[in-house]
Amino acid sequence: MATFTNQAVLSYNGVTTSSNVATGEIVEVLSASKDVLSPEYAAGDTKTYVINIINSGSTPFTALAVTDNLGAYTHQFAGGTERTLYPLTYVDGSIRYYQNGAEQAAPAVTQTAGLTVNGIGVPANGNTTLIYQAKTNEFADPEADGTITNTAVISGAEAAAPITVTETIAARKAPYLTILKSVAPRQVAENGQITYTFDIQNLSNTAATADDNVQITDTFQPVLSNITVTYNGAVLPAASYTYNETTGEFATTAGSLTIPAAAFTRSETTGAWSSVPGSAVLTVTGMI
Repeated sequence: MATFTNQAVLSYNGVTTSSNVATGEIVEVLSASKDVLSPEYAAGDTKTYVINIINSGSTPFTALAVTDNLGAYTHQFAGGTERTLYPLTYVDGSIRYYQNGAEQAAPAVTQTAGLTVNGIGVPANGNTTLIYQAKTNEFADPEADGTITNTAVISGAEAAAPITVTETIAARKAPYLTILKSVAPRQVAENGQITYTFDIQNLSNTAATADDNVQITDTFQPVLSNITVTYNGAVLPAASYTYNETTGEFATTAGSLTIPAAAFTRSETTGAWSSVPGSAVLTVTGMI
């Protein structure tokens, strides 16, 4: 509760006297919370945030402002220069505004040093919900211990004091793999030799280990014979894969393939993060 004091002065015939100090309390009837639909992030993720504002009083609020700093933090560059960076970017047009569950006209969003939404009302003995989206950008820390904490403040002349709510999300700690398949040569004579190459990339801060049970399966048509298999340039042991020369079905043994984590670097000029994916290459060569 916020307290206030007041004192009067009485003047007469050149004499002044002061009253006692009257003290009161302002009962704060607004409360708020902030949530995110998913607590983890990766590069380019779209995160959905929900701010709930509750009014337990009998008078409506009509002109509140909600500001969100979009995870702003201060980064110190080489030489001591400091700059505020914003790891989240508001998704234009994504905001939704509800009072007691009924959708209202979307409010205008100002994007300066974060985002600001003005003219937000909260009904008496009711609630207001704001839902909006933001994408992680090049200033979001992608490393295993990376986090984004963004802060929202609800304020206005009608409110006794600003209300601050925060939400923290953490960088996702799980492999994120992609695979690209190519064939060489693209034109091959009958009874000729052909090589399939599987390029696996890991875009995450976490290596794919045997516990992740990475497996590649494929059915070669035409069927290959007398195959040789390599992984990262070395012959893959026969126990690490199976192959059926009748059906052309090929499969690596679950857990026999591992892929390193991506490597991340940060620009000393802009503060932006960049990455080089972890990679591994499997080749299968045989006769058709």
